[in-house]
Amino acid sequence: MSSDVRKDVIRRCKRVVVKAGTRLLTDPQALPALVEQIAAIRKSGRQVILVSSGAVGTGMKLLGLKKRPSHLSEIQALAAMGQVKLMSNYERECLKHGFRTAQLLLTADDLRSRERHLNAMNCIEALLARDVLPVINENDPVSVDELKFGDNDTLASLLGSMIRADLTVILTTVDGLLRTNPDGSFGDRIPLVRGVTQEQRDMATGTDDGNTSIGGMITKVRAAEILNESGEVLWIASGLMPRVLERIFEGDDVGTLFLPPEGSRKLESKKRWIAVFSKVSGRLTVDAGAERAILRTACSLLPSGVVKVTGSFKRGDVLEVAGPEGRLIARGQTNFSSAECRKLAGHRSSDIRALLGCDAEEEIIHRNSLVVLK
Repeated sequence: MSSDVRKDVIRRCKRVVVKAGTRLLTDPQALPALVEQIAAIRKSGRQVILVSSGAVGTGMKLLGLKKRPSHLSEIQALAAMGQVKLMSNYERECLKHGFRTAQLLLTADDLRSRERHLNAMNCIEALLARDVLPVINENDPVSVDELKFGDNDTLASLLGSMIRADLTVILTTVDGLLRTNPDGSFGDRIPLVRGVTQEQRDMATGTDDGNTSIGGMITKVRAAEILNESGEVLWIASGLMPRVLERIFEGDDVGTLFLPPEGSRKLESKKRWIAVFSKVSGRLTVDAGAERAILRTACSLLPSGVVKVTGSFKRGDVLEVAGPEGRLIARGQTNFSSAECRKLAGHRSSDIRALLGCDAEEEIIHRNSLVVLK
């Protein structure tokens, strides 16, 4: 059954995001081998987007450093140096296979802002239309928050969701998600996960070597959750395995394949942005009746169901929706400001004009702008 699922994922795959980690790319032989495998995927008619770590590690290698610095400015300087060398290497290897590459450096805000999100997506689409390989990395020299908390596993999953990739592949230095033995040692590889549970989260561990890279299995399991929320698929495997991408695209039993839960549907573009990328500006607490209606039918949220408004926000901001006991049940884009929501809470839609003194939408959050959280 696992083999059939893998082959079906590959059969359906027309667009793939590949992420390669720092420790894979600091090996002089690794980058040419990676590009060769990407070239083979492209020749099969599939579109490829590459998320590449390695800028800081490459900068360290240029300066002969063995340990990742602790000061932010030093890390930023290494990233600035290393990015130039890294892209030069990619361009050289890609040209050997008859195609060019382009660099995009992104920050979290580039994906959270709806306008910048669309601009980044359109740029990637334009590059793919011209048969150029987009190589994407976090903008480490200027992204303070990303350097402290971010990682390219998360970036790869966000890109996979944004551009509706049929598959996202994260290449790492382990064979996949491994079971944890009672004594704390690692056991068998888990070939297939359908819907991440707390059990898988508990199996994940941080990186075992922080000298050159950040992240670890924890970030990869989180990446799976991000993609699964959009209805997409993640495959993690060891980049140290010879021909690993070729084996993946042959449907071989390598690594761990993370599928969305049974019955999940792919979200349309706007709802993906709301569910995965947007910044939450406030919260609406609803009564039990509204909670049941939202969970069962994903209907619009009306003023009558709102019992509490938390935070300061404006029309168009994204809000959390919580049930009467505080459980988060949805996320959506509001039609009203926080002050207007407080006036409308508990009232019927027919009262909106009298309460606000103007015509307005009947829903606090329309169903087309509401994402129910599983």
